Amino acid sequence: MRRIFISVCFAVASVLAQVVPESVSSEPVSDSSAVAVKVTDPDSVKVEKAPADSVKKGGLLDALFPVESDEMISKGHVYAGATLSLIQANTEDDALNILIGDVYEAYGYTFTVEAFGGYFFRDAMAIGLRAGYSRTWFDVDFSILEDLLDVKEHRKYVSNGFFVQPLLKNYLKVLDSRLFYLFNETSIMVEYSYGISQTDNGEDMKKTRNRGWSIEAGINPGICVMVLNRIAFETSVGLLGLSSSIIDVEENNETKSRVVYNVVNFTINLLALKFSLVTFF
Repeated sequence: MRRIFISVCFAVASVLAQVVPESVSSEPVSDSSAVAVKVTDPDSVKVEKAPADSVKKGGLLDALFPVESDEMISKGHVYAGATLSLIQANTEDDALNILIGDVYEAYGYTFTVEAFGGYFFRDAMAIGLRAGYSRTWFDVDFSILEDLLDVKEHRKYVSNGFFVQPLLKNYLKVLDSRLFYLFNETSIMVEYSYGISQTDNGEDMKKTRNRGWSIEAGINPGICVMVLNRIAFETSVGLLGLSSSIIDVEENNETKSRVVYNVVNFTINLLALKFSLVTFF
């Protein structure tokens, strides 16, 4: 009887040893003194940014359209062109009345030829160079204060000039189009010129020679219109110019003098527009 009772107790203990651990592990243990702490890795935090369309643009440069890689004004392209201009004037049969006298007969012209080119070292921005030659010639008969002094003269003048002009050209894509651009050209021009003037009043003849150097810095805004795939028509106007000139004057191979002057120009001359045909490569 005692053996049976011991055997039953041993069996019950075995069953309890298998059941109790499972029931203990399945029930969560709660402790009022325990504090839950959650540590967050700062590198894993993602900051959400506002969409680009919702950002307000604050100026003209920020509102420009992006330049596509196959546009003619994109980085790596080259542009080149040439400009010819001729200004010619002459009087009619009647004398031309001026403030201090009359011009009886006059004829003259100014001829200019220049070549230019540049390289786009970044989108819509190019560095370039202009170089050219100009010639001015006129022949005029005039009188000064005819009623008082009765000074009549015949003057001839001819001059030649050569210039080089480094420049920085910035195109502005204000429209979502490949046909129309605005641009601004900032440049510094160095020019050398020489000329001779001859004046004859019927009694004495005077000859004057002049040689001079000029340095001019200017800002020239303009418009570019693509007329063909690689050919554009451009026009520009001078907005701001700073120039300094030194001229040596010699009269009749005897007296010599030097003239130095500086000019600041803030005017816009719409009658002096510059027109050019430009080819892009």
